[in-house]
Amino acid sequence: MALPALPELVDVCGAAAGRTSPEPPGGGAVLREAACGYWWRRGLRCGPDDVAAAPGAQPLLFALLAAYGGDVLMPRPCPAWWTPQARLLGRPAYRVPTPAEAGGVPDPFALLETVRRVRAEGGDPRVLLLSLADDPTATVAPPELVREACEAAVGEGLHVISDETWRDTLHRPHETVPLSPAEMWPDEVVVVCDAGGALLPAAWPMAVARFPATPAGTALRARTLDILTALGALVAGPVAAAAAHALGEPGPVVARARAAAALHGRVAAAAHRAVLASGALARPPQAGRHLYADLGPLRARLAGLGVTDSMELENHLSERLGTAVPGGHRFGDELGALRVRLSTGPLLGSDPQQRLASLTAVAPLELPHIAGALSVLGSAFDELR
Repeated sequence: MALPALPELVDVCGAAAGRTSPEPPGGGAVLREAACGYWWRRGLRCGPDDVAAAPGAQPLLFALLAAYGGDVLMPRPCPAWWTPQARLLGRPAYRVPTPAEAGGVPDPFALLETVRRVRAEGGDPRVLLLSLADDPTATVAPPELVREACEAAVGEGLHVISDETWRDTLHRPHETVPLSPAEMWPDEVVVVCDAGGALLPAAWPMAVARFPATPAGTALRARTLDILTALGALVAGPVAAAAAHALGEPGPVVARARAAAALHGRVAAAAHRAVLASGALARPPQAGRHLYADLGPLRARLAGLGVTDSMELENHLSERLGTAVPGGHRFGDELGALRVRLSTGPLLGSDPQQRLASLTAVAPLELPHIAGALSVLGSAFDELR
């Protein structure tokens, strides 16, 4: 349920349609230079030789984890696609609880305890995955939490991979300050960004990684490129052209990204109000296109409907709302926890015309298709009181 592609990007991609050969492994010079400019504007210095591109975040993370080796730690909950990458490599993945104020970054004390326990059991923890602006919880970790968690990780000799795909989708950018771990530990942190988060359509896969400008970072990048080459994970030529243009952040691209973030923010806030009105819990959404709801307070009512775990809750709400509502077990939460991730995309309309109208409307929540979808959502949760 993505928004229609920006016409300017469609034109750039179309003009490059004759580029039938893919980019070289890690991306061509133009794409990597554009990524450098993107990060420089966010206070992260790098050169083209510190950047690698891949056709999406999944193959990029897979190659990174393979290049690092060792066991992986990640917050609970975490993006649904993280754990499969570790499993494909045969690596243990340990989940660390997040604090109450935000998801995406593990509680520092729980992280230290987990690392020491894993080592005591003969494990080899080497990598911490975290997300600055989190999917699934739609929260942005406060700077002090990021600093404390990364300080604990670096102190224990862990490498940090920071997934910053959603940092450009802040609902209220003047009220939220994202702080990248790479700003504090530039020699210890690899930053990953999937352009499909804010800049490109999801159907045009392209993600980039920024490596530390150190001998160790250079060696890590070389190993990552070897693995991407072996996988045949190369960015398509037309997609690379559109991605380089988008990473340059011309006015129309920035305006579309900000308008889309604001739209998703309004819809997420309305969905959040509906969830809270039912007696369920959810952190206030700050970024991205999701809302993570905890229906634990409604357990008795749900049990009467035959819903006792997140898998059954997923089935119940997916059928009731007519769209996929993945349960918390898909994001690393316990099966018995009654949590689900609600997406704002399906609330914006069922066809490109409706979604475009949602994007350009002065009062999008008053549009019939959005008001109707929010009414169905509210009714589904009201039934659980």
